[in-house]
Amino acid sequence: MKATHRLPLLVAPSLLALSACGIPATGVVEAGGPASGIASVASVYFVRDGGALVAVPRTTAEPGDAGTALDLLLLGPTDREQSEGLASEVPGMPSVAPVPTSKADAVDGRSDETGDDAPTVTVRDDTLSIELPGGMGRLTGLAIRQLICTAAAAHRVATQSANPVTVDVTSVYGQQTRGSDKGCPDP
Repeated sequence: MKATHRLPLLVAPSLLALSACGIPATGVVEAGGPASGIASVASVYFVRDGGALVAVPRTTAEPGDAGTALDLLLLGPTDREQSEGLASEVPGMPSVAPVPTSKADAVDGRSDETGDDAPTVTVRDDTLSIELPGGMGRLTGLAIRQLICTAAAAHRVATQSANPVTVDVTSVYGQQTRGSDKGCPDP
């Protein structure tokens, strides 16, 4: 027998042995639920050490909505965050009655819901106008920075704009302040 005729006879058993390497054939293996995405978060700015703004991520269904981000700000820091030295200069709404939206919220007593007395936000290009409801009292400069940075961070999520975000804050007492997100700590 010629060598060219013996080659297929030698190669065929070798290929057969390699293809049966001991791994059994299986069908689709079900393991757990479908993949889920990254949780949507809004950056809420609180105060540390009496003056430094710090961005804190909060889970929300609407991370790019400035009004929702401000609602989360009005809830204030959680008990754990307070124990870590975070506070808020923005007074919470006395009529706010948080309703837990998850087991974690129920533990912290926090919620994404704040009621009807929330700030209203109007957006026009890269300018946000925030009208504060009654009952909040006068705001310190640091409280206004918290509002500006929180609203602007949410706006940036929605628009992906590189332009500075201008924010006008107006209280029912006639206090008006204009600022931008320049100088806000990165989330």
